[in-house]
Amino acid sequence: MRIQPKTGLQGLIENWQSDLIAAISVALVALPLGLGIALASGVPPMAGILSAIVGGVVTTFVRGSHVAINGPTAGLIAVILAALAALDDGSGHALNYVLAACVVSGALQVVLGLCRLGRFADLFHSTVIQGILAAIGVIIFAKQMHFALDTAPDSHHIIETLVDIIREIPNANPFVAVISLTGLLLLLFHSRISYRLFHILPAPMWVLFISIPFVYAFNFFEPHTLTFLGRSYAVGPDLLIQIPDNILQAIIFPDFSKIGTLPFWTSVLSITMIASIESLASGKAVDKLDPYKRKTNLNKDLAAVGLSTMVAGAIGGLPIVNVIVRSTVNVHNNAKTRWSNFYHGVLLLVFVLLLAPVIQKVPLCALAILLVHTGYKLAAPRVFKRAFSQGVEQLIIFSGTLMITLYTNLLIGIFGGLLLTLGMHFLLAMVPVRTFFQMIFKGGSESLLQDDGSYVVQIRGIANFLSTIKIDKLLQTLPAGSKVRIDLSGVRLVDFSIMEHLYEFKRAHATTGGWVDITGLDRHSSSSTNRQALKINTPPLPRLTSRQLRLQALAETHGWNFKLGSSDQIEYLQTFYFFKPRPIEEKLNSIFNTNKDVSWEIMDIMFEEGAFISSEEYKTTLGLIRFPFQIPKFTIERMTFPERLLNLADHKDIDYVLYHDFSDEYLVKVEDRDAMRAFLQPELRKIIEESEVIHHLECNGDGILLFTDNLRLAPVRDYDKIVEFARTLKRLIEAQEERRS
Repeated sequence: MRIQPKTGLQGLIENWQSDLIAAISVALVALPLGLGIALASGVPPMAGILSAIVGGVVTTFVRGSHVAINGPTAGLIAVILAALAALDDGSGHALNYVLAACVVSGALQVVLGLCRLGRFADLFHSTVIQGILAAIGVIIFAKQMHFALDTAPDSHHIIETLVDIIREIPNANPFVAVISLTGLLLLLFHSRISYRLFHILPAPMWVLFISIPFVYAFNFFEPHTLTFLGRSYAVGPDLLIQIPDNILQAIIFPDFSKIGTLPFWTSVLSITMIASIESLASGKAVDKLDPYKRKTNLNKDLAAVGLSTMVAGAIGGLPIVNVIVRSTVNVHNNAKTRWSNFYHGVLLLVFVLLLAPVIQKVPLCALAILLVHTGYKLAAPRVFKRAFSQGVEQLIIFSGTLMITLYTNLLIGIFGGLLLTLGMHFLLAMVPVRTFFQMIFKGGSESLLQDDGSYVVQIRGIANFLSTIKIDKLLQTLPAGSKVRIDLSGVRLVDFSIMEHLYEFKRAHATTGGWVDITGLDRHSSSSTNRQALKINTPPLPRLTSRQLRLQALAETHGWNFKLGSSDQIEYLQTFYFFKPRPIEEKLNSIFNTNKDVSWEIMDIMFEEGAFISSEEYKTTLGLIRFPFQIPKFTIERMTFPERLLNLADHKDIDYVLYHDFSDEYLVKVEDRDAMRAFLQPELRKIIEESEVIHHLECNGDGILLFTDNLRLAPVRDYDKIVEFARTLKRLIEAQEERRS
């Protein structure tokens, strides 16, 4: 297990360099996003930057998270827009009223955190939250597309605003649209461009910088018209970002005169709920990315973002939350402590002071296309596909929450989604209403200590999102490092949110040296093969895909074992560097064999890059060989392997050094050069260099991962080559060990 970085001032002294380097990357992402989020929220652009600065400088000292980044989020754009509309009385002070609502909302969050109510975020079903975020994505996309095209929608209803995008395309300003299109292409292809100089800056910063030459070419600095295909289009300074030269001029103070009105408190409640849910959910997601597996104190974090929101609202800023996109950038750039968040806030302040003249030359459409891209990612087809992969009922809940939110508002969307979820569970459980609620709240779950010192947690009744807090209390009574069996055989229905929670507990408990086995689901059925899918106790007939049928036949031909899906080895896989910041969602289609204490296995793995809002799902086939003895730790990567995910060329782990005594076609990192030199005998070199299917190997000390030539599922026709490589590698290493001993 990795040695955790020190905290406080000791952590500052020990890790200032790695934290500062990570903060530079984060600040470069936060600058354009902060400006864009503010503009999309209908407030001055500097409001987003002020929030990010406060999120870094203030939140760092009181929060409960380690590597999360705090600042404004796109998830609150719709809430702020709704608050501005609700509090607009024609006086021109709507923004001041909203700032007051932010201050009060922050105070409520502080109270909730101090009362240790952060755990109640678990009552909000994760699929409902995803549906809310998808609705927010649709709202952002619909509104920002018009800024990206310089068109004006005829309707204020979000569905009609979407339709107006198509209707208004003939009226789009081509001199604005070309800037937006260029920015969109940059966002889409930035990660695929191999030219390293292009990766010095993150994609959002390139979008801003490359838009500026267009501003000069079209002379946006003076109001005038330009002609294209016989039509005239107006351009001028109104298409540019307007920020003051002095940051103090951006400060706006709240007005509390509406505090006695219903719209004010509706706005407060909306901001509090959405900000709290997103912040707490992001905090838990960032914990999965943290390579040191530290756990966030959610109650302390809730109070911290509340305090920061009060400060931000008092000077003209937006609500502050844990932001997942910037947190992912922070983790992947090797941040160690909370001080990276502080540095990012200070750097943003420096950037604004130095770059104000440059920012004033950036067109609004450049920021709009950033938000269009963000909105699309929140509600992209892959999000629907992911919900469907978790079960048909999850897709119904997700889509239902999305539509309820779009046709009403966020508050109704949340509670409507929860009611829809509860109704779905009631229909699937097929019991009377009274029995249904008795099985939720009086199921009789308990934890039993066994004679051998292990624990059996028996969960009974109906386990859904309403049971989360009760089940969590039960799990918290289990000692760290203990052996636990969670028995679900007595459950009538176990919800996706509970399965998700149990597997998260299993991962966290493993970091304490404990072991968890989830059993009792043999007679339960599900609409999905996803291990976290909702399950009820009526067994289905198994349905294999064509790939699974071919793999099963291949295994039978060779006398190998074949298993459709299992959770074994997942915790072990997380010990490899590649999977430390990339949570494994599912293991499928495993072909394996054992020989004494040395085993090999070929499996399909579904894992996440990023988390929560920024997560991307990938499926790949990999091999695993485990040994009963220690071998040197290393990574061997063919140069053609996708660097955008592995990024091994910029490996930040201080325990690894470059190893040059190998083929120039490979990049090799080792922990001990001498040990690697003794280990890497000519036979091993030869099979690695001559392999047609294996392009990356990684060793954690007693096991080796084998990756194929791309991060996708390997064709069944390649399995013979993969297995042969694994078996040959295993045999050579085993023979070397015998000679040494």
